[in-house]
Amino acid sequence: MGLPALEFSDCYLDSPQFRERLKSHELELDKTNKFIKELIKDGKALIQALKSLSTAKRKFADSLNEFKFQCIGDAETDDEICIGELPDMKSNICPEESQEGKQCFIENANDVLIMPLERFRKEQISAAKEARKKYDKETEKYCAVLEKHLSLSARKKESHLHEADNQVDNVRQHFYEVSLEYVFKVQEVQERKMFDFVEPLLAFLQGLFTYYHHGYELAKDFNHFKTDLTISIQNTRNRFESTRSEVEILMRKMKENPHEHKSVSQHTMEGYLFVQEKRSFVSTWVKYYCTYHREPKRVTMVLFDPKSGGKTGEEESFTLKSCTRRKTDSIEKRFCFDVEAVDRSVIITMQALSEEDRRLWMEAMDGREPVGYHGYQFALVCIDDQGLYRIVGVSSRVQKLLGFAMDPKTCADVELENSEWEIKTITSAIKHYLRVLPGPLMTYQYQRSFIKAAKLDNQEARVTEIHALVHRLPEKNRQMLELLMKHLATVANHHHQNLMTIANLGVVFGPTLLRPQEETVAAIMDIKFQNIVVEILIEHHEKVRHMHKQQSLERLIVTALSQDCSSPSASSFGFKACSVTVLMHPNFDRSHFLTAMFALRRNSVRFYLAVGSRGCTLLLSVTHLPQWELALQYMAGRKARALYACKAEHNSELSFIAGTIFENVHSSREPGWLEGTLDGRTGLIPENYLEFL
Repeated sequence: MGLPALEFSDCYLDSPQFRERLKSHELELDKTNKFIKELIKDGKALIQALKSLSTAKRKFADSLNEFKFQCIGDAETDDEICIGELPDMKSNICPEESQEGKQCFIENANDVLIMPLERFRKEQISAAKEARKKYDKETEKYCAVLEKHLSLSARKKESHLHEADNQVDNVRQHFYEVSLEYVFKVQEVQERKMFDFVEPLLAFLQGLFTYYHHGYELAKDFNHFKTDLTISIQNTRNRFESTRSEVEILMRKMKENPHEHKSVSQHTMEGYLFVQEKRSFVSTWVKYYCTYHREPKRVTMVLFDPKSGGKTGEEESFTLKSCTRRKTDSIEKRFCFDVEAVDRSVIITMQALSEEDRRLWMEAMDGREPVGYHGYQFALVCIDDQGLYRIVGVSSRVQKLLGFAMDPKTCADVELENSEWEIKTITSAIKHYLRVLPGPLMTYQYQRSFIKAAKLDNQEARVTEIHALVHRLPEKNRQMLELLMKHLATVANHHHQNLMTIANLGVVFGPTLLRPQEETVAAIMDIKFQNIVVEILIEHHEKVRHMHKQQSLERLIVTALSQDCSSPSASSFGFKACSVTVLMHPNFDRSHFLTAMFALRRNSVRFYLAVGSRGCTLLLSVTHLPQWELALQYMAGRKARALYACKAEHNSELSFIAGTIFENVHSSREPGWLEGTLDGRTGLIPENYLEFL
């Protein structure tokens, strides 16, 4: 749909696919540069040509309408969609009914539109072009040095070879750094144009409508879109600032430890190899981009030269039979290994780019050495404090609080109301705890599913899918998430005081609750959708709380009237047993009871059943009884007494004090809740708050 994300790890592979993706970004920048130059020209014409205002305005609108924003990633946020609708404002700029303008001069139009666009083109796009020239130059230099280096004879002096290795390592490292910086700059410009380019256009259009004939009516029609677009621009800018810092940090990590952040490829191994090709009495070394899949043991080679910027041959593939390292004294070249193919009769000799590269290829191909070689609990926080959860606490105090709270010996003594713990310390401790969990609260397993749900076009479908995914989370994770969302909803309800709207809370908690398993540019670009997921959960937290999964079998309640494991009737069956009598209640569902009996039989639980007029007696093996005592419980419309007081938090719940007697208590479809009647009103009651009479 949009431009593909450029992964920093691909800079080290320098694959044909990476070059193609980079080329698409370069074409987009050229297109943007050309468009801005044209737009500046048309803007000047619009300002100066007062007599031909209508014509110039129409051309300007046409130019704007032809341009479409391309986002990075496979989906757009609502804000990006809103920004993308800006070029469709032609009908507002040029209404069908042409009107003569009384106000023909737009004050400060040059400062508002022309200068910012020229500054963006010169400072951003020109900088990207310079980085491109530097990158192309370094590519050519690195390829030339590498080919020269690999052609060195292995019989050269060790000192000479060592010096040559150091030289090529320096050139390679410089090439990688230039490549990383170029990729960073290209993506930065693509993101910046969303606001550095759109914001001057928005200001200019607003001024144009203000001084246009019938400008009041036009500006009034534009006002709603302007408000939405202003919010979208600000949201996009905020996301850019957060993602830019994350991408920059990732780039630094890549520079410092490139091997730790190499791309996790769908292939077992991929990269450039030089393949020996023998023709007549002469052998040549040809550069291929090779990929290897371990499962089908399939090797694919594409003749490709980064200096030429395109494929120069058809794709070749074969099935791997074996891989053997070549000794240095057996061949002129270094870093070589032999590959034997199932469907080829000749042995293929390949040269890796370094000793480490050869080791990785041999590990991937299960290569062998040549013969003869050996080798939570939430605080009641000050809900109206401005910047709640955004202002960061002192690190040492946060760690101290976490140390006390997470220690079983001291957690009970922690008093969050104590003046020792500032509100920013408590909120930072909560964020830090969620951030350092072994896996994110919403789990790696469903991370991509939540992101996919947030990308759905229909708002109702988003909410439904996200709530369905929440109920697929592990029980403890879901309970913690419900507690967190309820708390954040309370925070958001006070946003007029604390300035923390639902969108702001999404920015704070999205990357923490849905952090990806692997840190990539694509994952960083999905942060905006992580934020949207959290926004939906906060806004619809009540729906999350009351949704439930259909139970396949209602639970049974069994009243044990007698339990005699030493009775003659029990011992006569040859095993220790106990009898449980089930009373027949008018609401008792016999089919459910029989289903439970079949479940016992399927699980090899030994039992005998005798049916009488009042009910039935079930004889169970004692060794199996404990595991079924809880499973065989049926809510059969009985009386129950409240052990504790409870205040209803929802219309479907009942409020009561300790000692209250409930009538017709039976099961509900809400896990952990029973349904009962009090003073003629039926509602939900916490299961662990009752004892049956």
